[in-house]
Amino acid sequence: MKKISSKRVINHPFKLSPLMAGIVLSLGVVVSGCQDTKVVSASNGNSADSMTAIAVDNHAQLAKEISKKYIITDGHLDVPYRLEDEFENVAEHTAHGDFDFPRAVEGGLDAPFMSIYIPARLEKSGGSKELADKLITMVEGIVKAAPDKFALAYSTAEVEANFVKGIISLPMGMENGSPIEGDLANLKHFYDRGIRYITLTHSKANHISDSSYDEERPAHGLTDFGKVLVQEMNNIGVMVDVSHISDEAFDDVMAITKAPVIASHSSARHFTPGFERNMSDKMIKTLAKNGGVIQINFGSSFINQTAIDYGKVRKAAIKAFTTANQLEKDSAEITAFKKQYKIDNPYPYATLSDVLDHFDHVINLVGVDYVGIGSDYDGVGDSLPSNLKDVASYPNLIAGLLKRGYSEADIAKILSGNVMRVWKAVEAYAAEH
Repeated sequence: MKKISSKRVINHPFKLSPLMAGIVLSLGVVVSGCQDTKVVSASNGNSADSMTAIAVDNHAQLAKEISKKYIITDGHLDVPYRLEDEFENVAEHTAHGDFDFPRAVEGGLDAPFMSIYIPARLEKSGGSKELADKLITMVEGIVKAAPDKFALAYSTAEVEANFVKGIISLPMGMENGSPIEGDLANLKHFYDRGIRYITLTHSKANHISDSSYDEERPAHGLTDFGKVLVQEMNNIGVMVDVSHISDEAFDDVMAITKAPVIASHSSARHFTPGFERNMSDKMIKTLAKNGGVIQINFGSSFINQTAIDYGKVRKAAIKAFTTANQLEKDSAEITAFKKQYKIDNPYPYATLSDVLDHFDHVINLVGVDYVGIGSDYDGVGDSLPSNLKDVASYPNLIAGLLKRGYSEADIAKILSGNVMRVWKAVEAYAAEH
């Protein structure tokens, strides 16, 4: 088959930077950037709307080129758990979900971190380690079944080598450290199996850390074992992921870690006051001082307060309907009620502009070196913005960044440069310890 690497070849005779495009537009001349170059003078009677349309087309064209030119990493895709629920061959186009090979190629995605997600309930009931091993084996199976399309990636060097070969890397991160089960030998086990970051907890406190979602905070941050685990993750070369953990736990991590950390799929709390799952300005500043990266989550409830409020009201309505009619949670009546509720009360999806506001906020706060992409595809259900619905959508994000005046160099950092820098720093620290 035709290698993906062939899509990296830019055949255009020249390319305008966003700055030059603006200058050219101000002179009344637009260069399309395609093989059949078109020059349009502002004096030839074109309307302002026509000029705007041409500028938008130029952003879209350049965005597509950039998506093929640079590695695109995404910090968090819940593909394995999605396939555990209902398996599909993601090497081909799938009827469900946000990720498959054809759409990844269309979007220019090169290194999506496969999330080895472990439900919080397994902390008490058991089975965390077994499920983690099962999901890792599934990712290995995806690669074995389509080695011309996918490859595992245990290091930054392998991501870069796979990119040159035109193969999509599937690095892995563990969402919820429950499978460690209080035994540092399991950290080594999962490192050897390819886990390169661990989200310390999920929706409930575990033996490592308190959770931002959990009202109970038994450890008031990290547990004693959690503090040791962070040090050992530094030493072995596993990135510490601070998404999902409580603010107190974040402070503990930052006091302990000797290497930069990531927030693999979090957004800015500035836009969602009171939503602890997102990061406050103070936390973002501390993360940047550490050299880490916050990877912006695309889910609407992470992006705007309206979606959060909608969810609270909907939940209350479902609860009231359930109680009033004395129904079981999984009854057909409740399923029908939920469907009708959404028809009567449409979900307030975030927009691309809303998502870009989060990137702007982080960059205005600490600079462009500390932000990346953590879409949470296949993990946030039907809550994604209309023009960021799946992995084919990264060019839309890039076009939006171009429109807001970001340079190609800045966008390259956002797409992968910042995350690769952190990962390399973690590798380097582990090599020395």
